[in-house]
Amino acid sequence: MTTHSGSRAVPTSEIGDRHPLSLVLVTLTAVSGLVDAICYLGLGRVFTANMTGNVVVIGFALAGAPGFSVTGSLVSLSAFLVGAVAAGRLAGAFRDRHRVPWVRTAVWIEAALLGIATAVAFASGGEPPYPVIVLVALAMGMRNGTVGRLAVPAMATTVLTGTLAALAADSRIAGGTDRRAVRRVVAVTAMTAGAILGAWLVLHHGIGWPLLLSTLTVAATAVAYREHD
Repeated sequence: MTTHSGSRAVPTSEIGDRHPLSLVLVTLTAVSGLVDAICYLGLGRVFTANMTGNVVVIGFALAGAPGFSVTGSLVSLSAFLVGAVAAGRLAGAFRDRHRVPWVRTAVWIEAALLGIATAVAFASGGEPPYPVIVLVALAMGMRNGTVGRLAVPAMATTVLTGTLAALAADSRIAGGTDRRAVRRVVAVTAMTAGAILGAWLVLHHGIGWPLLLSTLTVAATAVAYREHD
C-alpha cells in the first residue's frame, strides 16, 4: 500500500530519509529496542517485537535449554498475530483515505496498549508477566502489520536481519551504490540505542519505567506526525 486514493501524499516508495513518516518509523524502531529489552530481560526471555527470536526461543525450550519458556513465547506469538490481524482490518477501514489518519490511529492504538501494560506493570511489579506480554505483543503486532502495509523501503522497525544484509549487499564494497545506506545505519543505531537504554532501565528500575518511556514516546510520535501535501 503506497498511498491512498484521493490523496496527494508522496508514495511510500519515494519517501526520503527526512520525510515525517520516515522520522516516525525511526522513532518506533528505537522503541522496539526498548520493548524487547523490557520483555527479554524483565519478563523471562520472551520477545514481543521480534518474532524470529521467539521461534528460536521456543526451539531452545523444546530442546530442554534452561531458562526459556515455551508458554511465554507462544503467548507472545499468538498476541502478536492477533495484533497484526487488527492492523490489517484497520488498514482496510482507512483504504480510501489519506494515510496520515490511518498511521496516526495505529500509533495511538500502540500507545494505548503500551500504556495499559505500563499500568499493569506498576500495579503488579511485573508479576505475573503474561498480561504485560500479551499487551505489548498486541501493540507490536499492530505496529508490524501497519508498517508492512506501508511498505516504506528499508524501514522494518522491529527486525534488522534484512536491513544489515541489504546494507552489506548494496555497499560499494559489494559493487552496489550504497542506496539507502543512511536510512539503514540510522535504523540500526536507533534500535541499538533503544536496547541499551531499555536494558539499563530494566536492570536498575524494573520494567515499569521503560514501559512508561515507551508509551510516552509513541504517544508523542502520534501527536507530532504530520504530512504536508
